[in-house]
Amino acid sequence: MTQRGKNNEGRADGAPDIAFENQKVDLSDINWTDAPALIMFWVLGIVVFLQFFTRYVLNDSIAWTEETARYFMILLTFLGSVSAIRRGSHITLEFFVRAVPRTIAKIMVIAAQFITFALLGTMTWVGVELTQKTRQKMISLPIPKAWIYWVCVAALAVMTVYAVIWLWRRLRSTPDEIIQQIEAGYRPD
Repeated sequence: MTQRGKNNEGRADGAPDIAFENQKVDLSDINWTDAPALIMFWVLGIVVFLQFFTRYVLNDSIAWTEETARYFMILLTFLGSVSAIRRGSHITLEFFVRAVPRTIAKIMVIAAQFITFALLGTMTWVGVELTQKTRQKMISLPIPKAWIYWVCVAALAVMTVYAVIWLWRRLRSTPDEIIQQIEAGYRPD
């Protein structure tokens, strides 16, 4: 066994030394379209804390918190996706784009962007139809499920608009610009 110093107490042998530095938090990338997701995140956190507190501390869980937390998580996913598509930070398979000639890479990126636009547009359309047919209410609260669906449809519509913006930007870019933007983690706003 090796002698461990004061800084390595409790660390496994051979564990790397990782130094964390205080870094400034950069909030310059936050846009007004991110506000619904941020608000939903905090509301979800409060509801989940309330659920935990009443269940494990008071031993008397509030009935509506479980269902509400489930729907808020769904809403957070859709609203957070608006932020991700605005920034262009959804997961992509960049390997194929880098492996082909730049002209073909541009065609692939534009095709992927068009497919994204078509999918989001179709999901928006189907979501509107589904929402118009929904007459159910939540089980634990007298709130129509259609309200939740409308928020999801609105998020899909905003994502569709951002997909069109991205498609337009990709169409106007040269193949070299597209590759540079992918390698740099291009953020449009």
